[in-house]
Amino acid sequence: MTSPLAALLSLQTGFWELISGGSILTNVVLVILVGFSVYSWTLIFAKLSVLGAARKTDERFLRAFRKSNGLESVMVASEQFRPSPLVSVFDAGYEEVSRQVKAKGSPSNQAAINRSLQIGTNQQLGRLEKGLGWLATTASVCPFIGLLGTVLGIIRAFQSLKGAGSASLDSVGPGIAEALIATAAGLFAAIPAAMAYNHFNQQLKAMGSDMDDFGLEFLNLIERSFGD
Repeated sequence: MTSPLAALLSLQTGFWELISGGSILTNVVLVILVGFSVYSWTLIFAKLSVLGAARKTDERFLRAFRKSNGLESVMVASEQFRPSPLVSVFDAGYEEVSRQVKAKGSPSNQAAINRSLQIGTNQQLGRLEKGLGWLATTASVCPFIGLLGTVLGIIRAFQSLKGAGSASLDSVGPGIAEALIATAAGLFAAIPAAMAYNHFNQQLKAMGSDMDDFGLEFLNLIERSFGD
């Protein structure tokens, strides 16, 4: 009776034999898919780290913001939360408030402050969204690249069948196996990328909503600080 370890080693050996014995075009397709997959996983881990750190610093800054007595105290406290996207949104609003105070003595144009906060929000979301386009491209394109490898494998199977003169597993097996490997590689690259894209997109929507809410809290702080 064959042991599970021996069966696994036999499967791995057969897998590498198929790849090494495959056609050049099919192997090029596999290399492309592996490249897509490796780069996508690199982006996924990097984005997990960036978004995780951003949410943690956002929460800490928001607690400090809500405990503050005015803009100046928030500005001082914000230095220790500088990676936070909310700090950048605060900076955008604070700069507009400072300009209005210098010009007129008080922040009289709330619409301009609100626009500055929105610009800061858009800039931060744009920064955090970097890389998501690649994940979306991987999710949509890789299945078709895998399909191309499948077609090439089937073509090779028919060519082998023509050369053999009779239908047999030995003649069509390698080409069919290449086709299945290309299909699996395309799905292996596309499925994680699609799942990660949807996950990060939901996170960014939540963060965007948090930034919008923070903008309202910022305006409330302005009214309390400069109100009559």
